[in-house]
Amino acid sequence: MRVVEAFRAAFGADPETVWRAPGRVNLIGEHTDYNDGFVLPFAVPWGVTAAVSPRPDQTIRLLSLQGSTTEPITLATREEATGWTRYAVGVLAMLGDRVRGADIALDGDVPQGAGLSSSAALEVSVASALNELHDLGLTPMEIALLSQRAENGFVGVPSGIMDQAASALCEEGHALFLDCRTLGSRSIPLDLAAHDLRILIIDTQVHHEHAGGEYAKRRAECESAARKLGVDALRDVTDLAGALERLQGDERKRVMHVVTESHRVEALVGLLRAGATREIGALLNASHLSLRDQYEVSSPELDVAVEAAVRGGARGARMTGGGFGGSAIALVDEDRLDSVRESVAAAYAERSWTPPRFLDATPAKGAHRLA
Repeated sequence: MRVVEAFRAAFGADPETVWRAPGRVNLIGEHTDYNDGFVLPFAVPWGVTAAVSPRPDQTIRLLSLQGSTTEPITLATREEATGWTRYAVGVLAMLGDRVRGADIALDGDVPQGAGLSSSAALEVSVASALNELHDLGLTPMEIALLSQRAENGFVGVPSGIMDQAASALCEEGHALFLDCRTLGSRSIPLDLAAHDLRILIIDTQVHHEHAGGEYAKRRAECESAARKLGVDALRDVTDLAGALERLQGDERKRVMHVVTESHRVEALVGLLRAGATREIGALLNASHLSLRDQYEVSSPELDVAVEAAVRGGARGARMTGGGFGGSAIALVDEDRLDSVRESVAAAYAERSWTPPRFLDATPAKGAHRLA
């Protein structure tokens, strides 16, 4: 295993454990997680593998096979972490005195910038390894929550729980129906091949950073709207028409999206449970229009990808992830894959944009031990 060989070369011994955690695609339920709503992600085949050994001191040594140097980065304290190292060190920081230092080598194949949550995969793989090494007894959901705290409190990204939960809990061949308030979850069969379907990821190759600016602004708008409506979170809005009458401007639009998007998640789960997988496309389309017009987190590249995919024969398509770039997904019949790819590629070529990248997504296994 490549990461084991790298660990051995960097640190002079074999790692004590190796864990892999996947990235994720969100089938539907965007920007609902931090509003206590519902989400429906599934794990993707790409992820981050962490080879880890504990240390008796506080030193943290980190090596990434995707990093700019082949030499490990040595940190005497957790506060010295910068850049990508913050995601791994943040996990140790959240564990506090329960762990000391560690030697960590990382190898990831999540397409960078595509909105497939490589950061959650990194956090969950490291947290899972440390959980085993220190016999912490954390459940998969507790590992997800720990990883989220690392991203929120140490890295400073105000993300919800969806990404880490998907990475830690997903099952192969299933999507994860997650209630972001109660953290109750249920695996929903997503056997695309049985229906001659594929989920095609369309990576726009446009990678906008949304961690500090627009993403945080949307979250603040939702929290402000909830306060004005007298509810703990937008999940609690039951009279949408009445709520919209009490709000204006951007806050009104944000509430419209969040409330209807959570309903779309429940509707899509109902279709999957009824075996009507081929019929979910209309909900994907509606989700994208809401994200574009009400939540305003799409981009020209995402809009063109969605429109061209549907024009090329996709049953439905939507942006996925935080927005402002990244990826769209399309539900496509097996025999229309080439047509959809050609339609999107042609639309990009007409605009002289960087050609998009296409990835076939199959629901994969959540975090698991490799060695």
